[in-house]
Amino acid sequence: MNPRLPAEWEAQDGVLLAWPHEGTDWAYMLDDIRPVFADIIRRIAGFERVLLTAPHAAEAVEYLAAAGVDMTRVTVGEMPNNDTWARDFGPITVMFNNRPVLLDFGFNGWGLKFPANHDNLITRRLKERGALAPNLKTIGLIMEGGAIESDGLGTILTTAECLLSPNRNPQLDRSDVEQAMASLLGARRVLWLNHGRLAGDDTDSHVDTLARFCPDNVIAYTACDDPRDEHFQELKLMEEELKSFRAPDGSPYRLIPLPWPKARFDEQAHRLPATYANFLVINGAVLVPSYRDQEKDSLALERIGQAFPGREIIAVDSLPLIEQHGSLHCVTMQLPQGVLP
Repeated sequence: MNPRLPAEWEAQDGVLLAWPHEGTDWAYMLDDIRPVFADIIRRIAGFERVLLTAPHAAEAVEYLAAAGVDMTRVTVGEMPNNDTWARDFGPITVMFNNRPVLLDFGFNGWGLKFPANHDNLITRRLKERGALAPNLKTIGLIMEGGAIESDGLGTILTTAECLLSPNRNPQLDRSDVEQAMASLLGARRVLWLNHGRLAGDDTDSHVDTLARFCPDNVIAYTACDDPRDEHFQELKLMEEELKSFRAPDGSPYRLIPLPWPKARFDEQAHRLPATYANFLVINGAVLVPSYRDQEKDSLALERIGQAFPGREIIAVDSLPLIEQHGSLHCVTMQLPQGVLP
C-alpha cells in the first residue's frame, strides 16, 4: 500500500505551534508578536486542539490564559526551540492504510541560513514524551512542510527554487526528488513551479507563499496587478505556469487569484513578504492572514471563501509576523486525525 499525503482540508486533530520567547528572533518585539500567536491559538482552539512547544511552559500557559484562550484545548510541551516556524520543522503526516505515520524530515534552517539544532529535534522530542501518537520515521532528507502542497489525491505542487536548492539535498536532481516524493509521500505526479518569488522571503520560494491547492481542483494563488511592482513579471510567469497545469482528470485547474497587498517594509527599508496565500485550513474554518490593508484584506477573505464554501473565513492580523519574513501558515503545522493521543 502506498502512502498518501492528506490535503490540508481533511479532518484534523489539531495544530502544532512554537512559542516566541527571548531566545528567538522575536526577542526585540515580543510585546507585538505574542498577541498574534495568542490570537492564532485562540482561534484554532475554537475548532480543534493545539499542541504548543515552549522552553518555559508555565509562562506560555499564563499568557495564553490571560488572553482568553481555552486552555482545555491546549497542550504545552516544555522544550527549547530556536524559532517558531512549525510548518517547516514539524512532522509531515502521511497515511498508510488510512492510519497516520509521522515523517521526521531533516530541517537545516532553510538551506543553512539560520540555526536549527533545537527545532530539528522537536518532532522526535514530542513523540518521546507521548504528545504524538503514530509511529515516527526519521527521513534522511531535508524537506520543509511549506515547500509542498498536496491535493490528497497524489498530486504534489512545489517550486524548483526550493526543492532543488544546493543547500538542501545537493546529491539529488529533479528526478531523484520526484522519486523520493513518490516513495515517501505517495506522489503520483509532481507539478513544478519554475517561477514565483516574494522579496524578503528566506525560504527560497516556499509554495505556501505562492499557490495553494483547494478542494475540487482549485488553486488559489498570489497575483500581482501592479506592472510597476518588482514582482509583476515573475508572478505573471507563475500564473502562466498554473494555467498550463492539468488536474488529475485532465481538466484545467480553476484558478482564483488572490489580491496583492500594499508593499510593507521593515525599519531598514527591506521589503517584507506579505501574501494572502499563507492561509491555514482547519476543521470548519480557514484562518487568513490580514495586513491592515482594508480593501485587499476584505477581497482576500472573499476570494478564499469562494475556494472553501461552507467554512468560516476568519482574518488574523499577521502584519507583525512578516517582520520575520513569514506569515500565518508558516508558524503552524496541521496534525491530521489520529495524530494526537
